[in-house]
Amino acid sequence: MSRSTFFLLSLGLAFWISRGAAAADPAASPFDPTEATIGDLQARMASGSLTARELTQAYLERIREFDRAGPKLDAVIELNPDALAIADRLDAERRAGHVRGPLHGIPVLLKDNIGTADRMQTTAGSLALVGARPPHDAALVARLRGAGAVILGKTNLSEWANFRSGTATGGWSGRGGQTLNPYALDRDPSGSSAGSAVAVAASLCAFAIGTETDGSIVSPASTCGIVGLKPTVGLVSRTGIIPISVSQDTAGPMARTVRDEAIILGALSGTDPEDPATRSRPAGLPLDFLSALKPRALVGARIGVVRNAFNLNRAMAAILDQDVVALRAAGAVVVDPVDIPNQDKIGDPEGVVLTYEFRVGMRAWFASLAPSAPVHSLAQVIAFDRAHESQEMPFFGQEGFENIEATAPVSDKAYLDALALSRKLSRDDGIDAAMNRERLDALVAITGGPACVIDHVNGDSNQGSSSSLAAVAGYPSITVPGGQVFGLPVGISFFGRAWSEATLLGLAADFEDHTHARQPPGYLARAPVP
Repeated sequence: MSRSTFFLLSLGLAFWISRGAAAADPAASPFDPTEATIGDLQARMASGSLTARELTQAYLERIREFDRAGPKLDAVIELNPDALAIADRLDAERRAGHVRGPLHGIPVLLKDNIGTADRMQTTAGSLALVGARPPHDAALVARLRGAGAVILGKTNLSEWANFRSGTATGGWSGRGGQTLNPYALDRDPSGSSAGSAVAVAASLCAFAIGTETDGSIVSPASTCGIVGLKPTVGLVSRTGIIPISVSQDTAGPMARTVRDEAIILGALSGTDPEDPATRSRPAGLPLDFLSALKPRALVGARIGVVRNAFNLNRAMAAILDQDVVALRAAGAVVVDPVDIPNQDKIGDPEGVVLTYEFRVGMRAWFASLAPSAPVHSLAQVIAFDRAHESQEMPFFGQEGFENIEATAPVSDKAYLDALALSRKLSRDDGIDAAMNRERLDALVAITGGPACVIDHVNGDSNQGSSSSLAAVAGYPSITVPGGQVFGLPVGISFFGRAWSEATLLGLAADFEDHTHARQPPGYLARAPVP
């Protein structure tokens, strides 16, 4: 047995011994929030058997046990020093007969690129941004506060939302270190919303918010065995989020059940005068997504199976096959396969679009910072990283940033041509064409492969992802647990036309009810591979 394996096994034994000691003392853990849903928690608070303060304290204790010690997941990058005070105010409101809604008193963790104008930092995991506080809450944060959620803290992420380097490791940042996958501690949690996914999987919060440009919600949700929703671009405001791409960026909910996703999405959605994309939402689009969760939603639904998103290995193909069987058993009409041509051609124009929009978006974001902020340009971030190389670049570099800074800006025409081509390939010739041709209600695909081993030498080594079609199109996608490979979760994604969240949530919830594929994490030292 290697020294590292012995250490991890010893750590796991000590962790479970400490858990047993805590369980023996009822006063040490008055409420166990493990796997609790938003509905469970609201029912307890409504009955008077639980307060928001007690719930917040329970999550803080769990973070101390699992994130700071125990398996030491390193999912939470910072805790809100005002969380308990917020919970107290919400408890006072409840006692006075005022309940704001289903999120009243429910703790949430936010990805550390989502701005909060409080005593926490917003850094995208970069030490260069420590002290660069945003002037206002992100619009979605304001909506969560208004809905009564308790902002519990911030989660770690792949630094700069995985845009700094092409050889980055999922879930690593200079400020937060390496987040671990709770199913096997030697495995990558994927990114960039790694900390949010791990925190939800490990019940460090009731729910979390992630962000996605291409795969950054659905990929870590898949590898961490939870539900992750990337909404249509414009359903949730991006104001106050550190940007990459105005045409692809969105925030979205991450939770353990589809029902919780529907509750959270209703609170997040709405127009924002500072985000023009939110004005594209169709008039009359319902925002009560809970009403979409009807029993037997799959009965008669036409579902297309996309198998050419990437090459499926035997284990992944087996999971997709068993999920197709489940869809048919639930009453769906399955069209298998549905080929979408030219998927392999999306990457090049997408790269042009992201580079152009990142330049423009970051220039505006830096301008929004106070004059006292430590950096005000990408060039200053690059210089900071070089000056702090041992902290910021011990494993991988910043060639993505350096290439953007060193090369001439993409011309407006080249950008507009690339944007038009991206949308044609992903929309007109992609999702829309396939759904129209086969008269489909949704498409499904394996979200991605099981978690790879953490490798700080070579970076991530994954088996592909089906995220790009919906991401480049700006269309919605939801991943739900679809199975496991040697104890490592694999998700299945439901995706479709713009603004079809209600349909996708209903189908995903019915699939979830039929399969019950989610298994809580075991915090193993490594995956049980023979």
